[in-house]
Order: sequence, then structure tokens, then C-alpha cells
Amino acid sequence: MDMARNQLDLFGAEEQSELLDEDAPTVYHGDPDRVRARLHKLIAEARSAETLPWDQDSVRLYRKIVPQMVLWLPEEEAAQLKFEFEAEMVRLKAA
Repeated sequence: MDMARNQLDLFGAEEQSELLDEDAPTVYHGDPDRVRARLHKLIAEARSAETLPWDQDSVRLYRKIVPQMVLWLPEEEAAQLKFEFEAEMVRLKAA
């Protein structure tokens, strides 16, 4: 029993209770390479289309998540990709 108690102490009772806390918020750490690839794919898909290539639910989703996705990238790159995405959205909505 002492061995089990010592192992628990290695991790600290507080830290372990946080790991088991179902109410703790989920923290996502975006991989910049994956985020970048996904954004380039979305922008390329939009550029190659003459009309919106997605249904309205997808459009709403992309308009909501793209500004969040770019937060995982360097500031200048983030601004450029966000601008390119928005420019394509404006072009496609006008079509």
C-alpha cells in the first residue's frame, strides 16, 4: 500500500484530480503545419470554384473557424491567409 501511495504522490493528488475532472475545459493545441495545409486547401477549393462550393452550413462553419484557425500561425501569415479566404468568399457570394 505504501508503494501505491508513493506513486500517487509522484504525480501529486491535485494534478491527478484535474486529469479526471470531466468539467475541465478541453484545450486544443493546433499544429501550425496541419492548420496551414487545411487553410491552403480551403482557399484553393474556393479559388477553383465559380460559385460557392459548399452548402450554407459549411460556409457558416468555415467563416467561423477560419479566424480561429489562423491564430495558430505567425501573425503576418495569419493575416494573409485570412484575407485570401475572405476575398474568395466575397467573390463567390457575388457570383
